[in-house]
Amino acid sequence: MEVQGKIKVIGETQTFGANGFRKREIVVTTEEQYPQHIMVEFVQDKTDLLNSYQVGQQVKININLRGREWVNPQGETKYFNSIQGWRIEALQSGTNTAPPVPPMDAFEPAAKSNEEEHDDLPF
Repeated sequence: MEVQGKIKVIGETQTFGANGFRKREIVVTTEEQYPQHIMVEFVQDKTDLLNSYQVGQQVKININLRGREWVNPQGETKYFNSIQGWRIEALQSGTNTAPPVPPMDAFEPAAKSNEEEHDDLPF
């Protein structure tokens, strides 16, 4: 899955616990009729991927949806979701993300086959 939009916020890297778990959050605003502010977290070594990006840049982020279950001390089960990024790339603003289609004259015509030619194919 992916999220595209303009970077609104890039958080600082946070470190948690004795094992040094690292997390960094980024907020991307989508560009659609009703823009959404999507918070994506990058964890561990992926936090460094955000170092070369700035607020206002157009980006595409590849994401995974994560869900987990937690039982509180009262025995109630709660569920939490997170959006975890694993790749980010800059987009040129105002351009189509599809690759350009070459003009038809850029291709050579296929060679005409001689139906009389014999080949070893069984069909």
